[in-house]
Amino acid sequence: MIKNSKLIRKLERELIRKEKIDVVRNFQIVEALYIEAFELGIFPPKNPLDGLKTDIKIAKVVNNVQEASK
Repeated sequence: MIKNSKLIRKLERELIRKEKIDVVRNFQIVEALYIEAFELGIFPPKNPLDGLKTDIKIAKVVNNVQEASK
């Protein structure tokens, strides 16, 4: 049973900060997700503009993370 959840969260944040980013592994994950979506018939969408708002939100998050890591 966790008695001090704040301490656990602090430990998790510290571990995440210390962990090095594996760009190759991340691209492999993205590629696997792309292949799975393609095989399920989800990607490419019938209407290319579907999900544009979601794409913009994702781009903003990704760009923000890259700036924060500099």
